[in-house]
Amino acid sequence: MRTFKIGGVHPHDKKIASDCPIEQFPIQSKAYLPLSQHIGAPAQAVVAVGDKVLVGQLIAQAGGFVSSPIHSSVSGTVSAIGPVKDFTGRAIPTITIDVEGDEWDPSIDRSPDIVRECALEPKEIIAKISAMGVVGLGGASFPTHVKLSPPPGKKAECLIINGAECEPYLTSDYRLLIEHPEEIVIGATIMMKALGVKRGYIAIEENKPEAIALLTKTAASYEGVEVVKLRKKYPQGGEKQLIDAVTGRRVPSMGLPIDAGAVVQNVGTSFAVYEAVQKNKPLFEGVVTVTGDCVKNRGNWLLRAGTPYQALLDSAGELPVGALKLISGGPMMGRTIVNPEGPTVKSTSALLVLTAEQTSRQKETGCIRCGKCIDACPMGLEPYLLNKLARLGRYDEMEALKIADCIECGCCLYSCPAYMPLLDNIRIAKAEVIKRIRARAVQK
Repeated sequence: MRTFKIGGVHPHDKKIASDCPIEQFPIQSKAYLPLSQHIGAPAQAVVAVGDKVLVGQLIAQAGGFVSSPIHSSVSGTVSAIGPVKDFTGRAIPTITIDVEGDEWDPSIDRSPDIVRECALEPKEIIAKISAMGVVGLGGASFPTHVKLSPPPGKKAECLIINGAECEPYLTSDYRLLIEHPEEIVIGATIMMKALGVKRGYIAIEENKPEAIALLTKTAASYEGVEVVKLRKKYPQGGEKQLIDAVTGRRVPSMGLPIDAGAVVQNVGTSFAVYEAVQKNKPLFEGVVTVTGDCVKNRGNWLLRAGTPYQALLDSAGELPVGALKLISGGPMMGRTIVNPEGPTVKSTSALLVLTAEQTSRQKETGCIRCGKCIDACPMGLEPYLLNKLARLGRYDEMEALKIADCIECGCCLYSCPAYMPLLDNIRIAKAEVIKRIRARAVQK
């Protein structure tokens, strides 16, 4: 059984929604579709107020190469184009649609039949994935067509499908593996063809034995696809950690996965690629887990992008007093929901409800130089030292100590017996260091 070599922690996996099959979430009366649902330039609206749209219709074109188009997740009338507050409270340019029925673009193949053969050439596959608005569904929302287009001088040797789902509580990827194994494998083979590689790995942690068995059986019919069983350890799903675990290669400091000859895509992304290329279905919905120890109605929902988080929260049932902390994503790397009326996006993975008791911070004490944060850091950094330098504003020293390599996984914070806000301080300092690095690059 494989795993990455440096650092990591072992939080309880809390996969309490793993037995909940995927169900279609009810369509709401309005959909709010932000023009920034991905890393890169925002999309540019191609519809106007008063326009009628269908499910799957293009409503915003990509704003550049590193960008992604937006397609309507509902049918109805465009009622507004302008700022809407997202779940963090920021005002984001958004297309608002009043829902009228559920009429789909007729070009989308909605049949349950599995389409196994892909006759498209690599460039045609990448163009189709780009046109269908597919982005990474593992958290970063990086446009998938960009990842499948290595820069000159770089060549992919393998594709890795990330089925680790190492974040506690999250089960959306697991349900996709259980309910759509062949579509995921086909999606992997399509991306392998686009990259021109002969090896593809589907990496799954050991706490998902049913998924490992099912995908192993399914992959046996597809040449070059291998299922890799991983030891349960966080953050196994990080790209650099996953590459280390699967191939034994290390991505260099400030490097990209392609520097180690690998391209990593999420399970959900592989499924979305299958639907885009084989079914002509744009990415406008995905599986979202609603969970938490205090949640009565846990579930894994097939959710249309643009649905307010509040609708998901309402579906959770009556919550106990003190269930105050809402997180978009998992407890380790998820983000606090400040505005529940904010809309979900393509890459939304979960609504996690935690109690105030679960999220209350202990009083910070002094660092005792125990080194636990160093042992836990999967990037081999020295969090205690970076934290001290961050508080002093010594950015040049932090850059020299490779703070930019931090993946913000939270292992240091999780392991600190002094309850120091290591991640908070390092994250803020890292943003400043990267800002300075980019400023220097522009001056050159």
